Amino acid sequence: MTQVEAGTIRMVSQLNGHTAIYKGPGKAIEVPLFTTGTTIPSKAINIDLDIADQTADVDQNGAPKPIKVRVLASAIVSVGDSNEMITTAANKFFAKPQSEQTATLSDLLTSTGRRAVNLLNHDELFSAKAQRSVASLPLDPSTAHAMASVPVEEDDRLALIIKGACSRELQDLGLVFNSLNIKEVQSEVAEARRRQSAVEAKANADIVSADQERRAREAQLGAEQAINDKQRDLEQRRAQNAATVAEAEAKKQEALAIQREAELKATQLAQAHADAARVRVQAEAAADAEAVKVRTMGLAQADAIRAVNDAIREGGDAYLALKQIEMLPMIAPAIASALAQAKLINISGAGDGRGAAGGATDQITGVIQTLLATQLVSGQLRLNDNNQVPQPATNGAAPPEPAAADAFGAKRR
Repeated sequence: MTQVEAGTIRMVSQLNGHTAIYKGPGKAIEVPLFTTGTTIPSKAINIDLDIADQTADVDQNGAPKPIKVRVLASAIVSVGDSNEMITTAANKFFAKPQSEQTATLSDLLTSTGRRAVNLLNHDELFSAKAQRSVASLPLDPSTAHAMASVPVEEDDRLALIIKGACSRELQDLGLVFNSLNIKEVQSEVAEARRRQSAVEAKANADIVSADQERRAREAQLGAEQAINDKQRDLEQRRAQNAATVAEAEAKKQEALAIQREAELKATQLAQAHADAARVRVQAEAAADAEAVKVRTMGLAQADAIRAVNDAIREGGDAYLALKQIEMLPMIAPAIASALAQAKLINISGAGDGRGAAGGATDQITGVIQTLLATQLVSGQLRLNDNNQVPQPATNGAAPPEPAAADAFGAKRR
């Protein structure tokens, strides 16, 4: 018994020509001297492909206008599942050295890829998924038959063609296609388009960035404008509030002025009433005082008149004669001057012998008596305690001397 490792296939040949195949992991039945065994790998083989060729593009007039392209791909192949394919792979493929195995697969896949590139135009190489059926491809009958046996899936058209074209040749080597991955397709046109796309993308990005910047700026300006509007509204509100406060203060000052004016008017009115009352009281007091004075003076004058009357009644003309004698030093010069200037005519009519001068003198004496009587009545003269008329002192004049009255009284008696 021989141990068969995982990822390997053990082929045991017997003397009768029969070959037994054992896939690991497991055990193979071998009999020394009667069997011969060999081991081949069953793992998948990965081959990197670098395909450079021209496309089948034509211009607008139908003339060939190929475009150089470069395709980078990776293919995975493995040994077939049937005993016949395993035997074929062991005899035709794995019998070669490792380097020849890799070179064989690389040449096979590369040549097939070039033929596939020659069948497609530039835009079809960059198509992500297959858009046409296998029957519509311009392939030779053998390739078309091989591709018809491969299930059509959505894949790159180049990979589909390479798979279909290599299937028969791989079967001749006992191998099958597992997968083909197109890593990158390069061309000057694609690079130019890529650059153009990059430029357009950058331009679009710049446009979008400029648009976003413009929108951001507009939003910022809108926000600033809104802030300015709010500030303007706030300033207007402050101005309105200040105006309202100023108006209220003005009304307050006006009310205070009106109040002060009213208070002043009230004070002045009260003062005027007080002054009027004071003046009225003073006037009433003055009137009462004047009335008392008048009544007092009236009583005094009445008493003086009564006293004069009593004195005259008791003394007769003696009092008047005494006053005339007292006033002679003052009135004698005036009488003499008047008599000197008078033009008198001496007519004797009474027979008393006095003449005109004596009559004039008597008249003057009568006038003096009348004045003295008037002064006595008005209170300017007064008598002594014994029948004297009381006289109030006026203008600083001294009262008449009582001695003369006493003398007159004594003389009268």
